[in-house]
Amino acid sequence: MLLCSTVGTSMRCPFCKVTDKDKVIDSRLTESGAAIRRRRECQACGRRFTTKERVDEEARIFVAKKDGSRVPFDRGKILAGLEKACYKRRVTVDELNALAAHVEEEILAEFDREVPSQLIGAYVARRLRELDKVAYVRYASVYRDFQEPDEFIEEVIELKEVSERDTDGQQQLFG
Repeated sequence: MLLCSTVGTSMRCPFCKVTDKDKVIDSRLTESGAAIRRRRECQACGRRFTTKERVDEEARIFVAKKDGSRVPFDRGKILAGLEKACYKRRVTVDELNALAAHVEEEILAEFDREVPSQLIGAYVARRLRELDKVAYVRYASVYRDFQEPDEFIEEVIELKEVSERDTDGQQQLFG
């Protein structure tokens, strides 16, 4: 994976709109090395801002939708779905970003050109189930297209049974 070096390349200040008058104060890898976060200072107005660079691989991978259409992969859509599922839950933005980054890494590792949308949903659901069970049920209701209340009930019962099995196993190990 190649990252182009942009140290020394100036950006337009989001505050005073001056171009080519900023300096990089700090650079660090983020998202498991998939992006570089740069802290910059505008030499014209003195204000600081943050930029993020990432490899433009998303544009090369397409998502095959249920209706047969193909759209470019967009990590932002994963985040939007997660934000809806986690509304009023105790899940931080950092946790959502990390989950989306892990899903993106899985997709980039497994697929070259095209990934089925259902598979993306399955990856997100699996990780969300570990993070927050209520948010998982919300997400699963859309991802799996629940049509009847019984489908919610079945999913909650299965989730509860899995949680109890996991808890019983821990008690046996440490009890």
